[in-house]
Amino acid sequence: MGRRFSETERKYEAGHGQGSVRPDLDGLAARTRDLDPVRLDALYHDTPRLTLAAHRVTLRRRTGGDDEGWHLKLPAGGFGAGAAANADTRTEVHAPLGRPGGGPPDELRTEIAALVRGRPLEPVVRLRTTRRRVLLLDAAGRTLAEIAYDEVVAEPGGAAWAEIEVELGHGAPRLLDAVEERLLAAGARRSGSGSKLARALGARLVPAPRGPDPVRTAGETATAYLHAQYTAILDLDPAVRRTEEDAVHRMRVATRRARSALKSFRAELDRAATAPLGAELKWLAAALGAERDREVLAERLARRLAEIPRPEGAGTAGTAGTAAQEAARRRLTAATGGTATAGPPHTAGAPPELDDARYFALLDALEALLAHPPYTPRATAPAPRAAEATVRRDHTRLRHAVEAALALPPGDTRDTALHEARKDAKRARYSGEAAETVLGPRAAAHTGRMKSVQQLLGEHQDAVMCRTAVAAVRTAALAAGEDPAPYDAIIDRERRTAADTEAALPDLWRSADHPL
Repeated sequence: MGRRFSETERKYEAGHGQGSVRPDLDGLAARTRDLDPVRLDALYHDTPRLTLAAHRVTLRRRTGGDDEGWHLKLPAGGFGAGAAANADTRTEVHAPLGRPGGGPPDELRTEIAALVRGRPLEPVVRLRTTRRRVLLLDAAGRTLAEIAYDEVVAEPGGAAWAEIEVELGHGAPRLLDAVEERLLAAGARRSGSGSKLARALGARLVPAPRGPDPVRTAGETATAYLHAQYTAILDLDPAVRRTEEDAVHRMRVATRRARSALKSFRAELDRAATAPLGAELKWLAAALGAERDREVLAERLARRLAEIPRPEGAGTAGTAGTAAQEAARRRLTAATGGTATAGPPHTAGAPPELDDARYFALLDALEALLAHPPYTPRATAPAPRAAEATVRRDHTRLRHAVEAALALPPGDTRDTALHEARKDAKRARYSGEAAETVLGPRAAAHTGRMKSVQQLLGEHQDAVMCRTAVAAVRTAALAAGEDPAPYDAIIDRERRTAADTEAALPDLWRSADHPL
């Protein structure tokens, strides 16, 4: 991956001509230093639809100066952040120049794959900049901030303008305010464009749609929540591709939340439009979940193996008890793809489906739905009343599922029913989250209660899945003549865990069974 760091800067407009704005910098730092002028030549790349620029992302190949190379600038608040969110700070990713005329390097394409979606990246604007810099230094010679006076010419078109960039170095954030005060006093003003590229594109740039704010109607409650999940998927996509810890899990949760919202708000969103999208979200969640499920099972098995008490006197590697445990560890590790071992958490790799045209088509479909929501007549209802009705409906669904499961005798049928109740608990939790925008603390409290139920049912399901997986491995081990004791110990432990959760569920449900 490319070299990543944060950049905090502010931009100002000035009249054309380098001498138009040169503020007094006395007292802002121990001393200042003027650097020799440099000429920068930056070729900006984007899709034909200017998708990157619409999401406040810039990708350029720049020569000249002391940081030649490919530069990718990303909004610090994520692709879905508003224009004012974290306006001064961006994430930069740098990569080497490569050969002239070559396209963007793969390590930068990875960062923006969810935005580009297989579309070609092509040059859209060339900016030639003459830059004169002044450094604000502390007594030790460290750069507190850098002020760049830029004369810019855009091609095609030949538009020219002057601007000033103030980039924070080792200085405190308040230094930016102090420099701004001097610049404004000297006649500069805050730039109306977030980047040089945005200014060069002008009317060609159409910002990406944002979620509704404020939320007034039932339909907007649904689309605001869906927009949050859509942008979460976009933001997590590069982290999944970089195989960051827990990124796959969080992206899977965002996918499930989006699918759940389509179900919960089926009265506000036309089902004919949302049903195909729900099926594709189910596919993506399954693709993300396959590796994650193996990871969770492997970590649980590693814990269970470590909990098995050694027989009396089993202090050396040659004892029968230790040998049986090691044989079980090897067999269980093999069964979970080589990850059921003690140590730091295993990080799931990026599913190959993320490079599939089907995944990109799903993102396109979500984007299209948010741009033109398929609202039904009921979508115009006031948001608070409709949100409360949705939460109550999902809660009632969960109540029926929990009560039906608890009415069954212990066994496989009840296990299946509790697993279905867990799905309903997620749905109730997610509709509560969506309602928080308009119902506030009441909905947040409900979400917390549903989360507790979901977690307890999740522990039950994990115990059932682990017990089932170990039983299958035990059968093979027994056929190979191995000692079944370690497997029996894990199975017994998981059976007791499942029983404990079932015993705890009635009391927990009584405390949670009061929607809003």
